Amino acid sequence: MNNDFTYQLGTTLVQRKILEADTLQEALKIKESEISNGRRNLAKILVNDFKFDHHRIYREVARLYGFKELRLDDNILTDKRIKFIKNNMQKVPVPIRELMDEENIIIFGCQRLQQSRLFKFTFVTTDPTSEHVPKIAMAFGAQRYEVCYIPPDDYATLYENVFLADNEFMKLVESAEIDISDDDEEAGLEEDLLDAEINKSLLVHLVEGFLLEAVKRDASDIHIIPRDSRSTEIHFRVDGKLLLWHVQDGVRPEAIAAVVKDRTKNIDRFDREIAQDGFIQRNIGGHMIRYRVSVLPIVGREFQYKLESIVIRILDDRKVITDFERLGFRTNAREAFIKAISKPQGMVIVTGPTGSGKSTTLIAALSYILKPEINVLTVEDPVEYIIPGVRQLKIGPKNNFDQALRAILRHDPDVVMVGEIRDRETGDTAIKLANTGHLTFTTLHTNDAPSAVSRLYKMGIETFLIAYAINIIIAQRLIRRLCEHCKKPLEGIDPDLLKGLGFTDAEISETTFYEAIGCNLCHGGYKGRVAIHEALYFSKEIRQLIFTTGKDIDEEAIRKKATEQGMFTLRDAGRERVKQGISTLEELAMATTDD
Repeated sequence: MNNDFTYQLGTTLVQRKILEADTLQEALKIKESEISNGRRNLAKILVNDFKFDHHRIYREVARLYGFKELRLDDNILTDKRIKFIKNNMQKVPVPIRELMDEENIIIFGCQRLQQSRLFKFTFVTTDPTSEHVPKIAMAFGAQRYEVCYIPPDDYATLYENVFLADNEFMKLVESAEIDISDDDEEAGLEEDLLDAEINKSLLVHLVEGFLLEAVKRDASDIHIIPRDSRSTEIHFRVDGKLLLWHVQDGVRPEAIAAVVKDRTKNIDRFDREIAQDGFIQRNIGGHMIRYRVSVLPIVGREFQYKLESIVIRILDDRKVITDFERLGFRTNAREAFIKAISKPQGMVIVTGPTGSGKSTTLIAALSYILKPEINVLTVEDPVEYIIPGVRQLKIGPKNNFDQALRAILRHDPDVVMVGEIRDRETGDTAIKLANTGHLTFTTLHTNDAPSAVSRLYKMGIETFLIAYAINIIIAQRLIRRLCEHCKKPLEGIDPDLLKGLGFTDAEISETTFYEAIGCNLCHGGYKGRVAIHEALYFSKEIRQLIFTTGKDIDEEAIRKKATEQGMFTLRDAGRERVKQGISTLEELAMATTDD
């Protein structure tokens, strides 16, 4: 990018309110401070250093440069297209292929120019300004070429369909013949028989296969569930729903569990009587994926079998949201949240059930306030995602969660993230941090924001501490996002149903409601999830209300006062997602309760 273009891009981003003028000046100073031959362009600095959403920035870059934007759909991502990409990618030298992976560039098409023997190649990339494009085009022998911008989500879908579609591990499993032996069922579990079964049934390929397949299908968890002495089900959790992926018959569940445990650090394969936690790491598609493994002993119908349930959480750092704007807060909730996290002290609580995106929200909030001059410490058990610029304490047998939390005050923190308030001791320490000049982030498991107040009181924390230590409580849910390629307007809806969900007559007449259909680019009509939020900001009136109620905490009174001051409930926020055409009535009803 030359200086003229840098000025144009910066001006455009400020005019579109994507970027503040002060932030632009900071980014330009960084650009000028870098050496000329290694100087990054403005877009890269905004995305990498200031954590802006890649698509919001590069969409403007593409518009200014005149690059076409390519979005995937059924008509573009055909078997013929995938075959073309695979064949051509195999023809280039390995260093060029590695460079293309690193720069997110894929060859996408080739057509003969009219009245010419020349062919024009098409390349897609998440950064159409990449200086490596000419070198890559030359490696393909392209005398003419065009570059198209592709959003990161679509690039990931394209990459997965082209390069991760073939799961070689599962091909080996499918080609293997499972020998169902008649071992003495009454003999129970013998390790030598188990080892023989592991070897003969190619279970290593099965385990490696589902680790790869789960990433390819964008699953958040893998569930390995024994059903009987010779059958195991493997489920993937995709967009919050468990989907049966594979049933392995003819093999002892203990054998599958043993293979998983052999590949997991910090887990003893031979101990089947206790709960265990460990982790696995794999390089998939050029990215390091971490898997958090949880093993629990369970009861089977026949006592001689020692069965275990295994759940594997997939931790992919590429999915971590560090751009606060991508969290999807409504204007009033966004302003309240920013106000709360910008204070020098106090507690910020994010509440919701397991899997509702609480950690993601906290990471984005930390990234928003993160500066070199502040010391940010986290106490999590376990640590899920690595946050650059943050000191994340290591939990172990000699330094457990409670010990680390007590010791953290001696480490001169400015901001502390406590993974979860688990009990009174954890709550007391978090409150103490918030009341002694520290901005404290934490999570809690409750249904909504007002009920978090009651939960803390029932843990044994006094109401005056709750009232004056907390800055804000954010309640959060994730609802499934409709697939843009196949969603369809919903006809003939019962108005009473809509009114029961809180829609007004005006909203019903003005809104197009959609239903999920399903195509080969989504999961039953949905692809991805989106958050809805309830932001209970602790204003003077809310603090006074909590303080004066004492032990008789009135959640309804807190909710009423907060809504009078502009708080949207979870159901209110969900209705907005439906009105925007982002989700469905079914998702709204399932994710929220009637207020």
